[in-house]
Amino acid sequence: MRVHVADHPLITHKLTVLRDETTPSPVFRALAEELVTLLAYEATRNVRVDNVTVRTPVADAAGLAISKPRPLVVPILRAGLGMLEGMVKLVPTAEVGFLGMVRNEETLQPTTYAERLPDDLSNRQCFVLDPMLATGGSLLAAINYLFDRGAVDVTAICLIGAPEGLAAIEKATEGREVTIVLGALDEKLNEVGYIVPGLGDAGDRLYGTVG
Repeated sequence: MRVHVADHPLITHKLTVLRDETTPSPVFRALAEELVTLLAYEATRNVRVDNVTVRTPVADAAGLAISKPRPLVVPILRAGLGMLEGMVKLVPTAEVGFLGMVRNEETLQPTTYAERLPDDLSNRQCFVLDPMLATGGSLLAAINYLFDRGAVDVTAICLIGAPEGLAAIEKATEGREVTIVLGALDEKLNEVGYIVPGLGDAGDRLYGTVG
């Protein structure tokens, strides 16, 4: 498994504003979108491409085009939906699928309640969007779901992660082509499975449902 933790002052600045409990939902949503676009540059570093030649007004020029089948972007509902626009801004030709997952707050185990994906993902590169890599349960379930459908390469983009979740993903995906791209790697999980210092519940903060 490959792991990339972004080391850029602009990313850290935007994450700092996201963490602030006084940041309102509209600002939170805009910053999350901007962050995903920045992280997606790193996440797509190994996207498959073909050599092509185009004609400029002056001469032929060698270049690259994204290969087919096109990459598949998969936000994990609901919070991952707030990351989608930032990703497709960077890769507008990507296809989009959806996975709906919910975490049992007692067992911390994920359950899939909805999916909208191609039946056959053979030879596909997939990019999973999930704001928080906490215990790793939801993300691992999504990764396994995609590999079971035939995916050959899965990259996850998360705003922040915890060491416990990262270790769990690494152990469970040994031998598979998995990449994790993080805006920051935080200190730990607390006793109820929340990232510390974290930024709270990303879904609630994205959609303004904080009490």
